[in-house]
Amino acid sequence: MRAVIQRVRRAAVVVEGETVGEITEPGLFALVGVGHDDGDAEVEFIARKIADLRLLEGEQSVTDAGAPVLVVSQFTLLADTRKGRRPSWNAAAPGDVAEPMVAKVVAALRERGLTVATGQFGAHMEIELVADGPVTIVVDAAAP
Repeated sequence: MRAVIQRVRRAAVVVEGETVGEITEPGLFALVGVGHDDGDAEVEFIARKIADLRLLEGEQSVTDAGAPVLVVSQFTLLADTRKGRRPSWNAAAPGDVAEPMVAKVVAALRERGLTVATGQFGAHMEIELVADGPVTIVVDAAAP
């Protein structure tokens, strides 16, 4: 499981002209990609990093600051670009596996008392955000 976490001033997900998820105050925007072998340990690792990394002003985490998080599933994070010009998506879990795993990340964040908005799984989404810093962190659950 891999996540790209950005510190944002605000962020929103729009599907077919309708806002389906947004945060209107400073917080984090997290893209989450799921691999074939990901399980509960990876869910917990990613959720803990999103909740506890001190990325906000004053070296606070979203947990410390009570700040919101916008989570969007992003299978392209698992792209293999080592060969040729066309990325391979073979490492990404199929939708029927990935969707419940992303939902578990969202649930784990909410269990920590965080306000969490989401995108719409499988939809073509327009992402609107105002990056803050910019601060962008890649978290890989398989990394040491």
